[in-house]
Amino acid sequence: MSLQTSQYLLPRILFSFFFSFITMFSMGQSMPYLKKDGHKVQLIVDDKPFLVLGGELSNSASGSVANMLNGEHPIPRKKYKMLNGSLGNDSSLNLEYKGSIWQQMVDLNVNTVLAAVSWEMIEPEEGKFDFSIVDAMIKGAREKNIRLIPLWFGSWKNGMSSYAPLWVKQDYKRFPRTKIKDKGSIEVLSTFSEEALKADAKAFTALMEHIKEIDSAHRTVIMVQVENEVGILGDSRDRSKVAENAFKNEVPQKLMSYLIKNKGKLMSELDALWASTGYKTSGSWTEVFGSSVWTDLVFMSWQYARYMNYVTKQGKAVYNLPMFVNAWLEYPNRPNPGGFPTGGPLPRVMDVWKAAAPDIDFISPDIYGSNFIEWCDRYTSQNNPLFIPETWWNKPEYVNYMMYAIGSYNTLGVAPFGIDRLEPGEDQPLRDMYRAVAYLSPKILDYQGDKNKIRGFLIDRTTPSVEFEMDNYYVKASLYERRGEFKVDNAYGLVLKTGKDEFMITGSCAVVSFRPKNLKEKAGIGPVNEYIYIDGKWQKGRALGGDETNRGQGVFLPVEGLGIQKVTVYKYR
Repeated sequence: MSLQTSQYLLPRILFSFFFSFITMFSMGQSMPYLKKDGHKVQLIVDDKPFLVLGGELSNSASGSVANMLNGEHPIPRKKYKMLNGSLGNDSSLNLEYKGSIWQQMVDLNVNTVLAAVSWEMIEPEEGKFDFSIVDAMIKGAREKNIRLIPLWFGSWKNGMSSYAPLWVKQDYKRFPRTKIKDKGSIEVLSTFSEEALKADAKAFTALMEHIKEIDSAHRTVIMVQVENEVGILGDSRDRSKVAENAFKNEVPQKLMSYLIKNKGKLMSELDALWASTGYKTSGSWTEVFGSSVWTDLVFMSWQYARYMNYVTKQGKAVYNLPMFVNAWLEYPNRPNPGGFPTGGPLPRVMDVWKAAAPDIDFISPDIYGSNFIEWCDRYTSQNNPLFIPETWWNKPEYVNYMMYAIGSYNTLGVAPFGIDRLEPGEDQPLRDMYRAVAYLSPKILDYQGDKNKIRGFLIDRTTPSVEFEMDNYYVKASLYERRGEFKVDNAYGLVLKTGKDEFMITGSCAVVSFRPKNLKEKAGIGPVNEYIYIDGKWQKGRALGGDETNRGQGVFLPVEGLGIQKVTVYKYR
């Protein structure tokens, strides 16, 4: 090498080293991660706790580069209506607007978007990767200061393998399918296919390498969902020859060791199955768990969890972002395995997933049923952090539920599905809720894990009031009534205790009152200030009194819309 050449290369080498050092330092200090503190788990982004006020885009929203950029271009949106209890497409109401999905998210006060990245999108030919849509997605989000959670639609999405590349679908010998009763092979990649496992993991690893390369210094991508609502529909387990042989074999020692170690602390349904055989510590699946469709569910849960843990582990090895999986839940109209996807990460098999998939950070519910609170309780019953990546966008009560989850479960965040389908007017409840929670989020995140500092409430005509303890007070939220008659059907809110005798309250349609724990004292309402949103920021509005404080008896949240009020409470005898 000549002296001239070395003089030319030296600055470039030094620059490259400096850039690599800065990038590594940035990643080491600020890479998104999960922080556990007692019973509380928080998502840390840029070295601060982060609350996901999310929106999951409809599946095909990320289907083109143009749709993921911020320019003016057609955005197809369709009105959807309920058809026989499920979400259906009414094509007669097909509308088309021009605009940016990302600007729509800004207008909705969304801080994080969940968007599909499919296997067929990035690897249309085996070994040839195309990340153009991923690049556009990250660029579009970053320009609007929105965070991103890619949803990896790899081997499975909604129980099917519809997002696998054509070269995978066509080669059914190399990539065998699941077989079920009566129908034989279905379009679901077998969990026993080592070829599918390796190919999926290879593609996912390439995706994570690319995200690391283009985003590690910016941290637009903060978490990743691995696969989507996995499991077998139409049968309780895989009936292929390899699956039948595995079902007759011994339960893996790894699972048995977990069960033995955690005996007495398992989810009740799994404990009952194991108890039915006298808590056997070895044997085939039926010998250990009995002969029922619920044993089939345990068996398939192990297979899916094992497969997805491998994919997750390979991706984390190159870029260790928090990674989670989501579940299609059980519902009363289809209560048995096969009516819902058999093998997904449901609470009743949470222990199986923990044993088989230690590299998956947490499991999440997609909540569409009316028993929202029950699912939140079940998913947090073993200190699993709550994150809700899907829920209704077209049912106003679910906005109430989401705020309740934020106030009551130390949630990492919430995200209604198909949020890009919201039309002007119907988006107002979500827009208002996200705007208020975003303003209060620093205190929400500070107080998570402390029920003396943060509480959510949900009330209706069946349960018109609820009372809870907050430090030195009992706080009561009551449904708004006048002259003995309820004037609203339901109410919701979030209460923050920001000082010794000070509270910040947000919500709608409720009266919030206080009484000291010291029974010799009574509580009075001191100054009450409303906060209003003007010119893009929250600021102090009127000092409230009289009728606006329920005649001085409490905080009176607005009947229409959502309000924020700050109150000072005093004690007297």
